[in-house]
Formats: sequence, C-alpha cells, structure tokens
Amino acid sequence: MIRGLFRRPWPWLLGVAALLALGWFLASRSGRRSDPVVRPSAAVAPAPSREAAVAALGRLEPSGDVRRLAAPISGIGGSPVITALLVQEGDQVRQGQLLARFDTRPGLLADQRKLRSRIANLQRRLLFQTREISRYRELSRTGAYPQGELDARETRLLELQAQLSDAQAELARADAELALSELRSPIAGTVLRIISRQGERPGDDGVLELGASNRMEAVVEVYESDINRVKLGQRVSLTSENGGFSGTLGGQVVRISPQVRQRQVLSTDPTGDADARIVEVRVALDPLAIGRVRDLTGLKVIARLQP
Repeated sequence: MIRGLFRRPWPWLLGVAALLALGWFLASRSGRRSDPVVRPSAAVAPAPSREAAVAALGRLEPSGDVRRLAAPISGIGGSPVITALLVQEGDQVRQGQLLARFDTRPGLLADQRKLRSRIANLQRRLLFQTREISRYRELSRTGAYPQGELDARETRLLELQAQLSDAQAELARADAELALSELRSPIAGTVLRIISRQGERPGDDGVLELGASNRMEAVVEVYESDINRVKLGQRVSLTSENGGFSGTLGGQVVRISPQVRQRQVLSTDPTGDADARIVEVRVALDPLAIGRVRDLTGLKVIARLQP
C-alpha cells in the first residue's frame, strides 16, 4: 500500500499542502492583535475657573481716622498761646495724658484761688450769722430783742446765702475754663504730627494730630468696576510698594464705603488716575501685623483681596 502511495505522489502532496495551508491560516488568525474595544469615556468635569484676586492701592491709617486736636477759644475770641508742649512726634500717649498748656492757665488759677477764698469767707460769715439769728430769735420770743432787728439779721443771712451761691457758680465756671487751659489726649494712640509749637498761637489747623495706632487699618481704593467682588470679612494681603515693610500683612474687610469718589492714592501714572472713580474699603489689620507698621501711618500699600 505504501509502495502504491509513492507511485502516485500528487494526491499525497496535495493533502500535505492543504494541511499546511490550514495550519498557517489558523496561526495567522490567532496571532493577529485584536482591535481595542472602544468604551465610552467618563465625562470629565471641567476644572472650576478661579476668579482672580482684586488688586488695589491704599494707605495705612490708625483705626478711627486721625484726630486733629485744636486749642480752646479764649475769652477774646482767639486761640491762646502754647506755653508748654509736652510731647513729640512719634510719642505713644495714653487716654487723658497731658499734651500741652496754654497762657490762659496762670490767670485762671489766680481766679480760682480768689473764688475759693471768697467762698470760705462767706461760709464763715453764714455760720456766724446763723448762730446769731438762733440766739436773737430766742430773745425775741421773750421780748428782750426787737423783732425788727431780728428781721434785718435774717435779711442779711439771705443776702450772704445768695452771695455764696454766686461765688460757687463762678468757681464752677473757672474750673471749666481751667480744664480748657490744658490739652489732654482723648484717646490712647500716637502723636503723628506737631502742627503748632511752644510760643505759637494755634490757627485753624490745631495743635497736633493724634491717631489710635494700636488699631491700624488700611484704606484701600477699589475701582468701581471691581467693587461687586468685594464683601465684608474678605481676607486681604498687603505689601509695601516702596519697601516700607518686608513681607506681607494680613487683614480683613470691615467696612465698604457707600459712596463712589475720586481716587486719592495715585499710582506711578498719575495722569491715568485723574478721572478714576473708586470706592474706599477699610481693612482691619491682624493683631500680629499691627506692631510692624504702628509708626508707618500714611504708608502706601498694594492690597490683594482674595476671591
């Protein structure tokens, strides 16, 4: 049989060829890389756009603004002369501390001493007159002393009482005027500027400027186009434009002015700010930042209000 098979090789060769072709076909299909399965991708939410911080220029000020202390008006309608100025610029003062004295004080002190002496004399006379009247009233009841004389003594007693009341009123007025002969600090703070010196008669500008620098603020001028992005309690970072302090100060918005006004803190291009309209925003500095800028009232700052 095998000998017969080799006598007719073509059928055998054709079978082998068919087997080889089938094996190659199967191998090629199994080795072929399958196409990747396309799966619907999960929708990726776009990252929320972060709104940029509001930038604005401002200046440092004591909380409650700067107070300008004036001299009292003297009796002739003008300001008295400063005889003693007891503070200098930059001094820390407490509430009620004596700052200056005026030339009206010596005369008022003399009037005060005179009135006190007069009151003491009237009080002694009243005491004596009261005792006399009590004694003569008893004598008058027994007929030993004329009623007319008693009435005269009682009239003098009323006159003395009226004189005492007038003197006491004059002393109260003198005490009030004497208090105005000195200038005392209405708040605890820092002397920012001396306007009038010893020996001078203060004018309309007053004697000195005082600020409560233990509570510092920044007055920030925000463009009217950005004010809708500012709110109370918003955090603010402050830097010095000219290196007045290093690093950054922190604070928060405590007041937004209801009025739109013209800008006062000018940038490096003053002509571009001539017609700029702004809203004043007050920023209270953090307690740790106040000590760094306590003596820098008026310093120009750059504020960035965080979104």
